[in-house]
Amino acid sequence: MDKIRVNLKKTEDNSYDIVIKQGVLADVAKELKDEGLAHRFALITDKTVQTLYGGKLHQQLDSEGLIVDMIAFPAGERYKTRETKAWIEDRMLENQIGRDSAVIALGGGVVGDMAGYVAATFTRGLPYVQIPTTLVACVDSSIGGKTAVDTAYGKNLIGSFHQPCRVYVDIDTLRTLGAKEIREGLAEVIKYGVISDKSLFTYLEDNLEKIFSYDSEALTHIVKRSCEIKADVVERDEKESNLRKILNFGHTLGHAVENLSDYTISHGQAISIGMAWEGALACAMGIWKEEELKRLTTLLSKAGLSTQMPEGTNINDIIDTMKLDKKSRAGHIEMVLPESIGAMSVSEGGYGHKIDETLIKEVI
Repeated sequence: MDKIRVNLKKTEDNSYDIVIKQGVLADVAKELKDEGLAHRFALITDKTVQTLYGGKLHQQLDSEGLIVDMIAFPAGERYKTRETKAWIEDRMLENQIGRDSAVIALGGGVVGDMAGYVAATFTRGLPYVQIPTTLVACVDSSIGGKTAVDTAYGKNLIGSFHQPCRVYVDIDTLRTLGAKEIREGLAEVIKYGVISDKSLFTYLEDNLEKIFSYDSEALTHIVKRSCEIKADVVERDEKESNLRKILNFGHTLGHAVENLSDYTISHGQAISIGMAWEGALACAMGIWKEEELKRLTTLLSKAGLSTQMPEGTNINDIIDTMKLDKKSRAGHIEMVLPESIGAMSVSEGGYGHKIDETLIKEVI
């Protein structure tokens, strides 16, 4: 027998900076030019963000002598699909974008996930830059390299890990958001408080009014602390072998609620519902204390987020959808659950808890 080994073992450095600053969007074009990341860029955004920031960024990149093709698709989660990804890729191919190019993701979580996945697969991988423009994207989806599209079977089921080269967080972009969009992001910020930082949770309890008043200091604080927490988790577990699972608190049930509503229930509201009821399951299992669950649901409600399952919810549909969640193993539903505000519970050496379907039906 002949055997030929292909030895590909190597050390890879995927490190990058998250730049948080008021007005940093104005610095992006010059920095990309000076760093020589690429001579040509696919600027991927949605129709809403194209109007707000896309045109100006396009002009700035052009003025630096960079070739830019702006590709904008309709805004909304319903467009985060394989079909939209193919449409974007066709536009890039038509514009003769090649392997010496890079992608810029300008927008919220949908844009970031979509553009990142395009970058991960186009010509077998392009570098890309994340420029989040919503609170949820600033604190969560732009960091960590998770890229994906949704399917009829569930959210984010098809995708890739592909780390950005840099993330630019411009606090000024948050001032263009309505209260609804601030609430969406706060669901993720509250999550960070539960999973890792009790002091952040307390800060949110005491400073919601400042946040909804677009106080720059308050917004900068919650964005920076959230990014620090996620960066630390991703550094220690890039591909979600164990620790990174804690970032999914509220998401197993929340994604099921979001998917079954055909995305008429927003991501932030769905994750809020998920945290409330996964927290209730933790209490029923004796892992968490009722008084801390009460603190969580009170904070969610004060932030304008829902804690109740949608009217007419079919629990069997919820269970079936959760079985398709990426964390499920051998058809068993798995959740990450808190043991206190600021710390997550460990089960058999890992953060995933297998959840009995009967208990889900009893609690929800």
